[in-house]
Amino acid sequence: MSTTIVHLVRHGEVHNPEKILYGTIPGYHLSSRGRSQAARTARSFEGHDVTYLGASPLQRAQETSEPFAEITGLEVDTVEDIVEAGNRFEGLRTKGWRSQLWNPVRWPLMLNPIEPSWGEAYVDIADRMMKAVERARAQAEGHEAILISHQLPIVMVQRSARDLPLAHAGRECDLASVTSLVFDGDQLTDIFYSTPAKEI
Repeated sequence: MSTTIVHLVRHGEVHNPEKILYGTIPGYHLSSRGRSQAARTARSFEGHDVTYLGASPLQRAQETSEPFAEITGLEVDTVEDIVEAGNRFEGLRTKGWRSQLWNPVRWPLMLNPIEPSWGEAYVDIADRMMKAVERARAQAEGHEAILISHQLPIVMVQRSARDLPLAHAGRECDLASVTSLVFDGDQLTDIFYSTPAKEI
């Protein structure tokens, strides 16, 4: 059987001076640091046998895909299934002492963190992501594919691949990081994680 590798790349840093949870809100673009991160991670694929390149439709993922398209010489396929997860807290500041989640009006949305009750169900995110991974694997069979997505969707793939519960506390998915899924035929045999842009 032939070996195929599907690489899941998280987008670079986003320009977000207000520090709000932007989620699927359109118009959020990469910061200058984010563009440097994307370029550095793209360069790590020089000489790789990449035959398929896909990206989430959100602006930050599309911008991250630009240096990958230059390195690989491929056109970017916009893949709806790898978009960021929907979230009822979009547009709010959710971290630190100024977090708007301290407002009791929002507490009913936080009743079930296992689901989670404030957004798209983990099982649904994992399902659409794994379908996108399988399509990319088939498209690039015997070669390599790159999908540029977002932190939570990629973590759902990581946990599914490792047969871990989808509900979680910590996440290993840095900006511009790469989660690589190795397939023998259509069987997933290994998973690797790397951070080519860690020093940026």
